[in-house]
Amino acid sequence: MTQRFDKAAEEWDRGDVRQNIAEAVFKTLASRIALLNTMKILDFGAGTGLLSFKIAPLVHSVTGIDLSSGMLEQLEAKNTPSIYVKPLLQDIMENPLDQKFNGIVSSMAMHHVADTKRLFQTFYEHLQRDGFIAIADLEEEDGTFHAQHGNDGVHHFGFNRDMLRGTIEKAGFRNVRFHDAYSVNREDGSYPIFLVTAMK
Repeated sequence: MTQRFDKAAEEWDRGDVRQNIAEAVFKTLASRIALLNTMKILDFGAGTGLLSFKIAPLVHSVTGIDLSSGMLEQLEAKNTPSIYVKPLLQDIMENPLDQKFNGIVSSMAMHHVADTKRLFQTFYEHLQRDGFIAIADLEEEDGTFHAQHGNDGVHHFGFNRDMLRGTIEKAGFRNVRFHDAYSVNREDGSYPIFLVTAMK
């Protein structure tokens, strides 16, 4: 899976779909959570930084973590003296960081993680007290969304909100709320994307 993303990295930002998703997720997130200039944010599965660079000007720092070195190279190339996102190649589920964050965000990465239960436990452990999560991903679907590129590395065909809520609450989070963020409309159907927020 990592090799697939490495190969796709240079072309990742082209076209409107991923740009539109990132913009919609950011707007939904910013309307639900106050992003403060004291906050340290972790962007999980940051890819090329489409979401990271929208958040970075509003907060103290953003760390973009990913398993694809190719994606992080594209992210690094976007850094400027005024807007900087720290790229980090690491699997925090296997190798946790020695720092905690005020918030963890993610856009369209969760369906690539097999063990969702462990993922949210890992998120919880990486947050400071009263920290937040804001995670965007697909509503439950039949696997068609990724079919044109292949479902290799796709562990979930979207998510059922009630089941995901249970997973998040069992990890210790409170105030779990789902928000409609965007819908990808294609010839083969419409694919809604939610943003789920919660507090530690």
